[in-house]
Amino acid sequence: MKNLDLLLVHPSGRKKIYQNLSEDFSAIEPPYIAALTANFIRSKGFSVKILDANAEGYDIQETFDAIKQYNPSLISIIVHGQQPSASTQMMPGVGELCEYIKNNSDYKILLTGNHPSALPEKTLIEESVDFVGRGEGYGTHLALLQGANFSKVPGLFYLENGRINFEIDERVLNSDEMNQMLTTAAWDLLPMKKYKAHNWHCFDDIENRKPYASIYTSFGCGMGCTFCMIDDVFSIGQTQKSKIRCRDPKIVVDEIENLVRNYEIKNIKFIDEMFVLNPKHYLGIADEIIKRDLGKELNIWAYSRIDTVKEGNLDILKKSGINWLALGIESGNQNVRQEVQKGRFNENKIQDIVQKIKNAGIYASCNYIFGLPEDTKESMQETLDLAIELNGEWANFYCAMAYPGSELYRNAKKEKIELPEDVKEIGWIGYSQHSYRCYPLPTKNLSRAEVLKFRDESFEKYFKGEKYLEMIKNKFGKKVEEHIQEMNKIKLKRKLFED
Repeated sequence: MKNLDLLLVHPSGRKKIYQNLSEDFSAIEPPYIAALTANFIRSKGFSVKILDANAEGYDIQETFDAIKQYNPSLISIIVHGQQPSASTQMMPGVGELCEYIKNNSDYKILLTGNHPSALPEKTLIEESVDFVGRGEGYGTHLALLQGANFSKVPGLFYLENGRINFEIDERVLNSDEMNQMLTTAAWDLLPMKKYKAHNWHCFDDIENRKPYASIYTSFGCGMGCTFCMIDDVFSIGQTQKSKIRCRDPKIVVDEIENLVRNYEIKNIKFIDEMFVLNPKHYLGIADEIIKRDLGKELNIWAYSRIDTVKEGNLDILKKSGINWLALGIESGNQNVRQEVQKGRFNENKIQDIVQKIKNAGIYASCNYIFGLPEDTKESMQETLDLAIELNGEWANFYCAMAYPGSELYRNAKKEKIELPEDVKEIGWIGYSQHSYRCYPLPTKNLSRAEVLKFRDESFEKYFKGEKYLEMIKNKFGKKVEEHIQEMNKIKLKRKLFED
């Protein structure tokens, strides 16, 4: 007899994804979409639990033992990275767990989330699962639990007599529907004391990275960057690319206030692909936070673009507790940026906006990508030079990846470029930026090994740079400078460099 209707499982896999960075320098993120789904499903009268094996530090056997204690009618794994394009790097851990469950039980398993949505047929065939859901998954979960005929379950892919069956897409919820159905995540079902913020997010208070939470205030993006897959996932079943869908600011701040009052949360990440986009939305949230006098209790970071930052709004964001803005600069070369649909702003504009952010007392986390299709060694050097000149309080250096669901992925397939899943000994973990088997795209001019080497060397040059370390010491103190120095001692191992 089954004891539970739905068990949402978040598999472990930090070590494979981040190597030695996983212990002290990476975050432990709450699975927000799983918690949002859990609250929606229990509002419909079903019993639901969440097993966050990643936060608990469980291995496969420990995870399976915990699953048996719940004895669920349906196990669901939502493959959703905190950066949606990064969901694919979760697949090795997901696949191993599913295989173990199937080899040792008759539990029914559903996979949803970004990666399964991008590759539903492939996921269904290759992974040890009963169902794959394409889309956001709320309707898929509910219909399955209600016992609907499989052909009537929206977004459902399933096998019947060895044949893949799929009938109807799950409809994307509009803003009004979201505000009615998705009012909050089931925080009470999560091990809240286990979550930990990114190291840099807490440079102002490096020893207090817990407690921590991350939430969406909006869904979708609509900007169309070729290296991102989010628009495709949120546009499934639609006649055109989805536009951003915003949660009501009062509902968002209700959730934030609950986190502050009942879970003592200070550190919060807004996971939105683009928080600083619609002024009515993001200023509505900022104003509501200020109105409730919550800003001084918060340390928030959020995503923005160079071309969406308005100088006149920065003071309001700062007052609301937004201390960090993550900026997708991507490249120091305008032609490279334009090729991937990353705006038409030039280097002068980038410098101007970053300085204005700093002037407002907000820290800049600048994101850069090496190995975009038009990149050369010279253009990548331009990117590194710009990063050093901007001297953001943090910098993320990435290699270009053809994430499933992105235009880069479709182009790579068309051009028959070898991808991580095409190499047996690499597989999905090759999409992880920090993994041993990281396997980035080559460019028209450079090998993937050259791209990865440049990325790793750039990281080292930036964080060991005298200019950066001096700025860190002056702003955050000696303790944070020493923390950075400890991080610098960790050398990522790369399979590509051994070949």
